[in-house]
Amino acid sequence: MTKPRQVKQFCTAFNTGDRLSELAPLALESASNSSGPAIFIDTTVKFQEFLGFGGAFTEASAVTLAKMPSHQRQAILSAYFSPDTGNAYTLCRTHINSCDFALGNYAYTEVDGDVSLEHFSIERDRQTLIPLIRDAMQLSGDQLKLFASPWSPPAWMKTNGKMNNGGKLKPEYRQTWADYYVRYITEYRQAQIPIWGLTVQNEPEAAQTWDSCLYSGEEERDFVRDYLGPTLQASGLGDVKVIIWDHNRDRMFERAKAVLDDPQAAQFVWGVGFHWYCGDHFDNVQLTHDAYPDKHLIFTEGCQEAGPHLGSWDTGERYARSIIQDLNHWTEAWVDWNLVLDETGGPNHVNNLCSAPIIADTQTAEILYQSSYFYIGHFSRFIHPGARRVVCAKTLDDLESTAFLNTDGTVAVVVLNRSEQSIDFVLKTSEYQTHTSIPARGIKTFVF
Repeated sequence: MTKPRQVKQFCTAFNTGDRLSELAPLALESASNSSGPAIFIDTTVKFQEFLGFGGAFTEASAVTLAKMPSHQRQAILSAYFSPDTGNAYTLCRTHINSCDFALGNYAYTEVDGDVSLEHFSIERDRQTLIPLIRDAMQLSGDQLKLFASPWSPPAWMKTNGKMNNGGKLKPEYRQTWADYYVRYITEYRQAQIPIWGLTVQNEPEAAQTWDSCLYSGEEERDFVRDYLGPTLQASGLGDVKVIIWDHNRDRMFERAKAVLDDPQAAQFVWGVGFHWYCGDHFDNVQLTHDAYPDKHLIFTEGCQEAGPHLGSWDTGERYARSIIQDLNHWTEAWVDWNLVLDETGGPNHVNNLCSAPIIADTQTAEILYQSSYFYIGHFSRFIHPGARRVVCAKTLDDLESTAFLNTDGTVAVVVLNRSEQSIDFVLKTSEYQTHTSIPARGIKTFVF
């Protein structure tokens, strides 16, 4: 590679004022054999192409933002979606029908037996959710891709007769439910919101107290193979990406295998989505890639559970560690959960309160940026869609790192230090190197 003029560096660290702060650039020298910790970058060895970072548009986020003064709402949207001053989000998620982060259960048709979907309407989404998505799309320069996930079919389609507490899709409504996805995509496209992808079902192994629906691996396989895939194709929507699983990493490989070992089902599946709520299991991400290298892997949801966790530094570190490990195990996109929540960590219609990278205090109209916002920004602002992961080999366990080659030729290296001590190390390629350090409980992005 030609010698870069300098290495830019950006830092966020605990007990400092640094929050995505640009520090003085680093000088480069010819590479040499040096002892001590090092991170070696090799851009000639390339791995997966990256799709983007993002978060989720929920009714809770939309309603919370609508309660804020208009200039504060705009500031939050810019903080996420501006490619120049924000976190440059380009791949996001939303919900089909209600989820727990809605103000209550709702479906687009609640008329019992409406198999023709005569009463289907997205009018509720038009109140706050669709305007939020449109505004974000405009801020992103129309670079935003959106995928949608159902938490539950309408109650009348389910074995338990309600949207909450699990239950299953009744076999006689499988075609109607497949038609429902098509109608949703069509209605959203008519509202000038293209749907890039779908997950089959959010968390299909969890009978939650909120909106939920259970599928075995075989049931998900059969629904994709016999109903959803063919219905999308027949409707001219074969370009919409179908993503299976959409649940935790622990059972990720097993559930992927149940669907992808069937060639007829696999032909309709673009990739596998996963969450983080049940242990790390990063090896299962790698195994899924190794077994099915033609399928794409995306992290579709993660958040800090049980309340807003205002001011927590652990939250940001949890995000960064997960992002690094997921990316290093072939993940192509990383999507956070709620973009913004209120001061309680809601609203949530079953009180399943959580945190978000931005908390909007609707009582004081304050914007509370959490550590996770800055930690995500260390990746999303510098690793762009189309980037390729490259070799990032480190010599010290306390340094966690990943590296990407962007389409403009720049290299972005993200280094995380969760230890209580600052660490000196050498950042190097086969030709050049620079001596640097990272603060205790800090994260740095290097760009050259």
